[in-house]
Amino acid sequence: MRGRVIKVIGNNCAVHVPEEERVYSCLIKGRVRIQGIRSTNPVVVGDWVHFTPDPQQDVSYIESLEPRRNYIIRRATNLSKESHILAANIDLALLMVTIARPRTSYTFIDRFLATAEAYRIPTEILINKVDDLKPDEEEVMRELTEIYTPLGYPCHPISALQHQGTDALLSLLEGKCTLIAGHSGTGKSTLLNSLIPDLDLATQAISSLYETGQHTTTYSEMYQLPAPHSGWIIDTPGIKAFGTLEMSEEDTSHFFREFFAYSSDCRFANCTHIHEPGCAVLKALEEGRIAPSRYKSYLSILQDEHSGPYRPEQ
Repeated sequence: MRGRVIKVIGNNCAVHVPEEERVYSCLIKGRVRIQGIRSTNPVVVGDWVHFTPDPQQDVSYIESLEPRRNYIIRRATNLSKESHILAANIDLALLMVTIARPRTSYTFIDRFLATAEAYRIPTEILINKVDDLKPDEEEVMRELTEIYTPLGYPCHPISALQHQGTDALLSLLEGKCTLIAGHSGTGKSTLLNSLIPDLDLATQAISSLYETGQHTTTYSEMYQLPAPHSGWIIDTPGIKAFGTLEMSEEDTSHFFREFFAYSSDCRFANCTHIHEPGCAVLKALEEGRIAPSRYKSYLSILQDEHSGPYRPEQ
């Protein structure tokens, strides 16, 4: 039988079979786990799997895993050689950011966007808590929008708590499997409660001392949009840092859209855009056609290949 994984906790999976509109409780067989030995989670939410239901048992066993169309991957916490896959087979990624309380850095945004770009996952940015911005913070929001919108990353100002701008998202999610990611405290659970009223996910206040979020989601889970809408949303645990993986020095600039556009004019085909003469990317940076924050993020990703676990900006 074929189904899609909608929740994974340890070795236990919930698998949804569309034809039956039924969820089966499954365990991961050892040989399936071996296939993902370099990953902390070999079977992830969004995976399509095959299993044989056992009418004599409450639990079935996943026997095989279909090839993934795409996935979002990051460096596992404190394990520089291990990876953690957030979800697989994604039609759209929504990166939820906040200008303050907590602040989402440009470096975090760019690392996520580069990873999504590497696996050809369309991504849009949700700027949450816009109802609570001070004048100087509104200026930061305008700056963020001016950086990313021209690059083809639409920015949506919303207030999940006040249901501001959230209804319009339903048409964006229609018929898709959408992943929502971001720091803890950016309002992912609040948004899901707004979109799926019967969900009632737990939410927590922001730590007043450090203005950082506290984890309310501890594992990824996929939820179905209520009728008459179709589509699924993958809620993910809050991410403190986004360490990149599987990006070579030669390919990293391909995942920054504006870098890729200018790189064909570089003097050298293997230009790293760091020190080479005749670099069109460096020229665009000097002339203000590339945002300095984007170039800083590019350099930080290059350092990932030569260092240990990524540490977040403070």
